Amino acid sequence: MPVQSATQPVPMERGAPLPLTVYLEGIRAGLVGASIIAIWFLVLDTIAGRPFYTPALLGEALFRGGEGLAGSGPGQPSFEMVAGFTWVHYLVFMLIGVGAARLMALAERNPNVGFGIVLFFAVFEFGFLLASMVFAEGVLQRLAWPAVLVGNLLAAAGMAWMLWRGHRQLAIEP
Repeated sequence: MPVQSATQPVPMERGAPLPLTVYLEGIRAGLVGASIIAIWFLVLDTIAGRPFYTPALLGEALFRGGEGLAGSGPGQPSFEMVAGFTWVHYLVFMLIGVGAARLMALAERNPNVGFGIVLFFAVFEFGFLLASMVFAEGVLQRLAWPAVLVGNLLAAAGMAWMLWRGHRQLAIEP
């Protein structure tokens, strides 16, 4: 039985379960996206003289409802908040990566889904920013929203690159 590489399309019947490689590809893409954002904010926080400020702030908002936000300055970030938020951050990105990999696999079966993926990305990106502005205004006041937007776009580009590597047959044709 011939072995197919991850870059070759896997012929499947309609409704057939997706191969394990789709899920592994999504997890890898999610790890790349989460790492890009983590490194982006580590660099920004370090330049500002307060390393790990962003994950500590987001951890406070997530786990304590922002109780520590009013008095949190550039002091020592809580290791528990940084570690807890980082764990949740990576988990969420792996789930998003699996969802994106499944959409890519679906687009391989039906190329018309490709436009839907682009539309979903645009709605997701700006929906995330809008939801952040509405529900996490206190956090966004402490983090510059352009930095959040740039971080998300960098992560999306990294994830797209990872997914594109395994789905090169989805090239746009004139």
